[in-house]
Amino acid sequence: MLFDLKMPLLGFESIMKMRLEKVDDIFMRLKAPDEDEPSFTLINPFVLRDYSFDIPVSVQQLMGIKEKSNLLIYNIIVVQNPIEKSVVNFIAPIVFNTDNNTMAQVIISDASQYGIAEPISTFLEAKDAN
Repeated sequence: MLFDLKMPLLGFESIMKMRLEKVDDIFMRLKAPDEDEPSFTLINPFVLRDYSFDIPVSVQQLMGIKEKSNLLIYNIIVVQNPIEKSVVNFIAPIVFNTDNNTMAQVIISDASQYGIAEPISTFLEAKDAN
């Protein structure tokens, strides 16, 4: 699916469109439509932890988000080998509105409960303990 960026991805301000491709039920690939770079691996944060944040009203307006909008939320993951060494950025989720194919990266201002590079092993260990 091709998405229009309503707010630029941090560090990639010149990119105006990105393609979202499903890898499996947990991972997605986000990449520029005509180039190999940039390319990001995304993870569904809800499979790892309780996760919530407010989408700022200004972003909701830019993206045409309404109460019944179909949204996807993903986070960038830096994949390492083994996967347990991978880290997830929870303070800058990417929001996709699949109703109108818009997207934006949101910076969580009160990120005291989230980190910019949290090891995925933390969440795998927590799931194993339950």
